[in-house]
Amino acid sequence: MSLQIEGYLYETHLHTSEGSACATASGAEMARAYAKAGYTGIIVTDHFFYGNTAADRSLPWGEWVEKYCLGFEHAKEEGEKLGLQVFFGWESCYSGTEFLVYGPDRQWLLEHPEIRDASVKEQLELVHEAGGIVVQAHPYREASYIEEIRLFPQYSDAVEGINASHSSLAKRSLRHPEYNDRAVAYAREHGLPLTAGSDQHNADMVWGGMVFSRRLTDIRDFNRAVLGSEAVRLLDGTEDPD
Repeated sequence: MSLQIEGYLYETHLHTSEGSACATASGAEMARAYAKAGYTGIIVTDHFFYGNTAADRSLPWGEWVEKYCLGFEHAKEEGEKLGLQVFFGWESCYSGTEFLVYGPDRQWLLEHPEIRDASVKEQLELVHEAGGIVVQAHPYREASYIEEIRLFPQYSDAVEGINASHSSLAKRSLRHPEYNDRAVAYAREHGLPLTAGSDQHNADMVWGGMVFSRRLTDIRDFNRAVLGSEAVRLLDGTEDPD
């Protein structure tokens, strides 16, 4: 099955089994699934050091980064065979409050171990210095791993307003579209751009993402498109694929 979308469809939030302990599909499997589903590109955002990472935290920083990035590397290798663009990002975690980071790459991580223990404010500053952006993920989600809902408009460049795992018609949806409604209202209240993603952890599509009128060139172009509110559609997973 695939979505028949006019424009270029990008997944902004997905996890791989190499990088995220809660994911069940490898980077290569994810790339194949998204290519088959008709997506133009994906951004691999595995759980970072203090999140539900699959990489052993006892490793020296350089070795940890190499292990952590394997899901992205495998997805990119497979994507190149299939004509699927694959960009790099990550999902940082602060006691359950999560942020999607787009821009810095593997080499930047190797050279900046201070990002591991950075505060929310320091994270924003470091990412901005690297030319990246910080997006608060699913800000109103309620779950056992989230101690409390905490909002950081002053340290966010955008808000994940639509997380398709809350609203999708797929079987694994959390069935809480109100989380998205609140996130969209919050972003508009603070004048922050919106993103949309699936929060995919396996190869069974929930059909979320962002549609642009043009093909993006790289992750920095994605950042420009987000900050410029270029998306022509934000998908919440309620559209039936053919």
